[in-house]
Parts: sequence; structure tokens; C-alpha cells
Amino acid sequence: MPNRPKQEALVEGRRDASAHGPAHHEGRREAGTPGPGLAASRSGDDTSLVGDDQVLDDARTAGSEVRYLNAQSSLLRFNERVLEEAIDATHPILEQVKFLAISHSNLDEFYEIHVSGLQNQREGTQIGTAGLLPDGSTPTEALELLIQELDGLLAKQEACWDELRLGLAAQGIHVLDLASLGDEQRQFVAAYFRREVFPVLTPLAVDPGHPFPHISHRSLSLMVALDHPKFGARFARVKVPNNLPRLVQVPVDDDDDAIHAPGEHRPIAFVWLEDVISSNLDALFPDVPVRACYPFRVTRDVDQDIRERDSDKLMDTVRDSLRERAWGAVVRLEIDPSMPGDLRSRLLQELDAETAIADVRPLPLGRSALFELVQVDRPDLKHAPFTPRVPAVLAPGESVFDAIRGRDILLHHPYDSFGPIVQLIEAAADDPDVLAIKQTLYRVGRRSPIIAALVRARRNGKQVAVLVELKARGDEESNIEWAETLEREGVHVAHGIVGLKTHCKATLVVRREGDGIRRYVHLATGNYNAATARLYTDFGYLTARPEFGEDMTNLFNSLTGYSRKERYNRILVSPGGWRRRLVELIDREMSHHARGEPGLIRIKVNGLTDTRLADLLYRASSAGVKVDLLVRGMCCLRPGVPGLSDNIRVVSLVGRFLEHSRVFHFRNGGDDEIYLGSADLMPRNLDRRIEAVFPVPDDGWRRDVMDCLDLWMRDTARLRELRPDGTYRRVRTGSPPGMPVEAQEVLIAKARAGG
Repeated sequence: MPNRPKQEALVEGRRDASAHGPAHHEGRREAGTPGPGLAASRSGDDTSLVGDDQVLDDARTAGSEVRYLNAQSSLLRFNERVLEEAIDATHPILEQVKFLAISHSNLDEFYEIHVSGLQNQREGTQIGTAGLLPDGSTPTEALELLIQELDGLLAKQEACWDELRLGLAAQGIHVLDLASLGDEQRQFVAAYFRREVFPVLTPLAVDPGHPFPHISHRSLSLMVALDHPKFGARFARVKVPNNLPRLVQVPVDDDDDAIHAPGEHRPIAFVWLEDVISSNLDALFPDVPVRACYPFRVTRDVDQDIRERDSDKLMDTVRDSLRERAWGAVVRLEIDPSMPGDLRSRLLQELDAETAIADVRPLPLGRSALFELVQVDRPDLKHAPFTPRVPAVLAPGESVFDAIRGRDILLHHPYDSFGPIVQLIEAAADDPDVLAIKQTLYRVGRRSPIIAALVRARRNGKQVAVLVELKARGDEESNIEWAETLEREGVHVAHGIVGLKTHCKATLVVRREGDGIRRYVHLATGNYNAATARLYTDFGYLTARPEFGEDMTNLFNSLTGYSRKERYNRILVSPGGWRRRLVELIDREMSHHARGEPGLIRIKVNGLTDTRLADLLYRASSAGVKVDLLVRGMCCLRPGVPGLSDNIRVVSLVGRFLEHSRVFHFRNGGDDEIYLGSADLMPRNLDRRIEAVFPVPDDGWRRDVMDCLDLWMRDTARLRELRPDGTYRRVRTGSPPGMPVEAQEVLIAKARAGG
């Protein structure tokens, strides 16, 4: 493989100050004003800066660089672990391709959120952010570190694609360059261009009469250099359409010795859409000689604050913010290595991208499009499918209300089907005894059976109240559409509490029964999204316990009205309640340990970046409490530091499914307590979101969750352990050679067996 040019250094220069405040998502700056229980200071933010001079001095002398890992660097390490799965040949090759595509998509998000956030902080565009990051570094130092780490990660991505492309070819799936096409294939490409592509394209000239066009976020474009017969050297931009397949299938000659497939499988071949366009540019510029064509790709800062100036017009505010987001500053410009330097400079100037990372990248750009290869019909090159288990009491035809009334039910998706949750809402919509349905919706997807059931419930005369979180990043437009759909049907739609995102996953069904009113509750760690429920691991809990029903009534009164209840019977609500209870639970483990009962804390979350919680866990470790943390992504806590975190182990599990559930286990002197919920251990979840965490009161289900924790922690196939220096190592011990424990596969086998 040829040497890959490194990312060019950050170009120092002017960048217009943002008019908006800070916002975080997955470590981002978060929108809004402090709500109940929020401190006005933002010094505990995931990537926020400490503004007070004395605090800065204290951070330096206390050795923040020893106590905490850099959050953004930690997130890059997560993407390294995703990429390792793409490299791991124990996966079928199309699953490897999927992991590679995910790693490219993750990096796009990393640039548009985390790199842009550090750039803004470095350049002082956010009020009160001058100072140090929680790990003791400055924004400039953090950016320099990330540039180095990104360069190595990008090189691994390219080497991985080179290997996978060869491996795919050996299996009869060929991704070809134009130069390798035969005459018939070239004729096909030309015909495809004329029929499918040419009508969609809009060439945009750049000259005094044609200003440089707006380049949209994540768009792939061609910079076309022309020799105009009258005006001389000119150039134009052609956008590669994002509504056409990026990989174009071309016919394959069975007699072609260079293209083959093993066994009974016919070979298939693809070319990149931008190559199809570049080979037919004469049709776009007739009688104007095309001198050269250079692909480039833009990543913009999408971390724009959604300003909640007037809660009565929040939907309009979100729409306005989405339009502004399209004009976010350019964070990264990916460039064809063959693009001349003067044209690169011109492009950076036209994009007002003096502070952007100019990233010279071998073609093709935008490789998250490799997801399209995963759709190839080759089941022999993918994981064997499995059908999620449906508990017998929730089988079709059974009464979901009878089942829940008989006993609490724990569902573990995707091993357990998401169908019973849809079944509950559909049954409630049609049951004449159901009086009301209340639900929170964060991400529901484009085609939602949940929405259809809620609409039907309203048409059937039920009281239906839904909290649709309009500020769910990436789903804002979809959620606006769902909110409008529900409002048109007469559903009571709330848009959230000003200053707080509503992230909890909750449903309440109120039903009239022979012995009075009964409330049925569903609480979960994941969204009401049937599609992601097949890909993400999450827990859902169904119960008719009166104390849960009362709690949910009070929670929805808070979400839709002016109630500010902070203490509940069983559930713990952020902001305020969950952080307080966490402190109590950790302190209790230390007290048990001091009395001779071994202290044990086990936590599974997606991210741990709250330094106050990290400090409390350090204190528990110093007191002798064993702390096992399963943290999928960002983790600022540094384990295994003598005298600080000797008793803390941090691991991460990356496998076939995205680990998304949040689980909290406290040994409690042998009377174990298990909590599930929607909250990670991040400042946004603890202080700036509405989250719901709930105990598992049923002894059997509590034991099942603890068994899952045991299984995850002894995985020897996909588990990585965090070292004190911030790097991860694979956990390959604890099983006989050749007999690894792969937690997700064990749970799949259990689901297949009906266990």
C-alpha cells in the first residue's frame, strides 16, 4: 500500500464567533438553561472547560492528567475497537465490512461534534470556556493529541479496506476501478449514466457571474477543472447525488478469468458512482474540454445550540436551528491527493475553511457508503440470522394485560422480541377498557408501528398524551413530523421542559378493571424504535405494581404540566434524584465494606465522563470496594492507578450488537440491588436531562440481570480492558484455548433454545 499523506495541521485563523450557546450530545455541549437540581456552573461538562482561575490552579496541582483520561481521546479508542472488529477475520467478511462502515460513520460524527467543539473552545467562541479540560489539558493540546491519534486510526481504516477488498474479491464480490472494466461494462456504465444519473446532476460553474455554491454537510463533490474555449481556465462543482446508490452494480462476464466467485455463487461487481460521473463529464460540459476532476468532501460543525427562547414556539425554534446547522463552519475537508495545491487553497478560501482540517485522503472518500455492500444477498458471508424469543405469556393471542398483571416481565432485546412492546400499545389502543395512554418518544424511526397505534388509540376515544423530544440530535426533523402527525389527530403532544432534554423511556397505560383502575407500566433503557431494537442490546421492564403506576403518573404530570416532584416511590429521576441516590448507594457499599461485608459495585453504561462520580468511585476503591465498570465508549476514569483506583476494573464490549443497556448493581451486604435505566454517567444525563432509573424488584429477574453481568465480565472473545495509560487490551484469558466465551453469542444461543 502506498504511503498515505497525513492530515495537514490545523490552520490557525479567524473564525466568526457563534451567536449560540454551548450544546453537547454523546459528549457534546448541551442546550438550554439550568433546570431543577442543576448547578449554574458547567465545569462538570463532558468536554467543558473550567473557568475559575483558582480551580485551574487546583486542577494542575491535583494532577488532573493523572486522575482523568481525555474524553475525546477515549471516544477515539472506542472507534479503534470498532475497527478491530472489522479487521477480525473470525467475523464473516460482510460483517467485517459493516464494522468498517460503522467506523467511518463514527469518525464523521467525531469530527462534526467533538473536533468542532474543541475548535470552538480553543477559539473562545463560547462564553466562559477559557481554561482547562477536566483531564488538565488545554483545547489546543487536546486537538494536537487528537490529530495524531486520528492519523493513525485513518491509516488503519485504509489498510483494512485494502485487505477486505481483496477478501471480497476472493468471495466473488468485486469493487472495481474504471480502468479494469471491459468494453461491455463501459458501455453499461455509459448507458446507466445517461438513463439514471445525468438527469439528476446540476453542474455549477464558479466565476464572477456564478458564486461558489454552498457545499452541504457530508456531501461528496467533484471539482472539475475546465479549459473554456473563450474564458480559459475555469472550474465547476458537481455534487455526487446522495439519493442514488453510491455503488453501481455492473454486469459480469462469466468467462472473465479475473472475476470469479466460489462454488455456486455468481460473481457480482460494482463501481463507485463518482467514477461513473467523472467518466462521463463530457455530457455535462459539451464542447468544453475537461482538464481534470478531483473529488472532495466536506464535514461541517453540526453542534449548534437549539435556542429555547420561547417554549411556546419550540418547534419553530428547532426548525430555525436546523436551517442554521446547514451553514455550520467547515471542520474537515477531505481532498483527493492529486488535487493541485493552488486548487486546494482556492477551495479552502471559498469554503471559508481557514480553521478546518485539510485531510488528504486516498479515494474513495466517504466510505460509510460501504454499508451498501452489506445488503448483498450472500447469507453465507454474514452472521447466521436468529429469531428473537417471545415469552410464552406474551405470545400472539395471549392477553398482554393478564400477563403483566400476573407477574413483572423483563425483556432483553434483541434476544427477546420488541414485538410485545408494540403489542402492548396496540392492545391498549383497541381495548375498550383502556382510558389513557401516556408515552415518551425520543427516537422512533421513520416507520413506526408505535405512532400508528397511538393514532388509532386517539381515534378510538382514548386520552393520549405523548412527550416528543424535538431536540433528539439527528432525529429532529423526524420527530417534528411525528409531533405534527399526532397533534393533527388530537393527541396531547408536549415538546419537553425548557432547558432539559427528555431522554427517559416510559409508557403508562391506564385501564378500568373489575376491581378499579389499574396502571400498566413499561420502563426501558432503549428507545421505542422497532428497527434499532434488533441491533441494540436493551432491557425493558413491564409491571402493574401500584407504586410504579403512581410514580409514572407523577412523572408524566411533571413532563406535561408544572409539577416538579423530585422524590418518587421507586423510580429515580434526573436531574437531581438519580445523582443523589448514586452517591448514597456508593457510600453504602463503603459502609458495608468497613463492617466486613465485601463491597461490590458493578455498572454497565455507554459513557462515564462525570468527574464527580469518578472521584466517588476512586474513594470507594481506596476504601477497598471492588468496582467493575463495563463502559462501551467514553470513559474519563483511569483504572489501576496505585493509591487511586487499585480496585477498579474498566472493560468495554464491542460485538455483533451495539451494547446500549445501562445496568447498576450494588451488593448491599448480600441483599443485592439492581437498577436499570436510560442514564449514562455523564453530566448531561445526571444534570441536564430527564432520565428515569428504576429498581428491579422481582427476585428472579434481578438474578437474570446479575447473570448477564457475570457473563459480560467474563467474555474472552470481544471484551477489552482499559489500562491506566488509556489504551485497551483484548481479554483472552480465563478459558481453555479454542473455547472463548462470547457473551452475545451465548445469549443468542439461549434465546434460540427458548431459555
